[in-house]
Amino acid sequence: MSRVGRISAEARAAWYAFVRRRTAVFFTFFFPVIIVSIFGVLVQTDPAGGGLFAEPPGYYIAGYIAVVVLFTPLSRVGSEVARHREGNRFEKLATTPLSRAEWLFAQTLVNVAVIGLASLLILALVVVATDAAFVASPLIVPYVAFGVALFCGFGALLGRLADSQDGVIAASNGVAIPLLFLSETFVTPDLLPAWFLPLVNVSPLTYFARGLRAATYGPTNAASAGRVGLVGTDPYLNLALLVALATVFFVAGAYALPRTD
Repeated sequence: MSRVGRISAEARAAWYAFVRRRTAVFFTFFFPVIIVSIFGVLVQTDPAGGGLFAEPPGYYIAGYIAVVVLFTPLSRVGSEVARHREGNRFEKLATTPLSRAEWLFAQTLVNVAVIGLASLLILALVVVATDAAFVASPLIVPYVAFGVALFCGFGALLGRLADSQDGVIAASNGVAIPLLFLSETFVTPDLLPAWFLPLVNVSPLTYFARGLRAATYGPTNAASAGRVGLVGTDPYLNLALLVALATVFFVAGAYALPRTD
């Protein structure tokens, strides 16, 4: 069987395994509904005021999408790796032509499809439930694809390091929650202390949110404040950096996958 055939077969198996878990399917797509309902409809924004949600509604679209791009791959891939380890499935996979990188790539393809659908749901909800103005940029597609690939690789690392599925969930939440609120998703840089801003630019999620926001909403005040990290707010440069980071994390995640248990 060719490499494409191996990846396709594993991706189909992973997709069917996902859709058979009805609870996972429900919460994967219900989670975006909760996020948009809470932040976009109930809390709303106050551009004329101050505080946490002082930007126009369109500013937070990148943050809504970042939620599913961050949480879903970390927990799904991490749990899948832990499940395979507990069931000694990697030892069985080692007897097949499927390589570790091909296995992770197949998992990534499934996550890109799932999170792509969830992102479409988010955009539809934003249009229906809020008055957010945004640009339907074609850059949304590569941003979501490479953002998912990055956190799939990260999830594989967590699955390798954690000692159980419960450990993966705890570790993924421990990583994802700080990243979500300290990566220019919902908290603007001017609300953070000056000494912390360099750490914001270390987060890979920052470049996802910053670049996607520039593509769908436009440059923000962070540009004039000089708090824009390595590549400014240009959506193409942020995408290029995201691609580089996704490659590094994917390779590291594939290398970390065990051959045997």
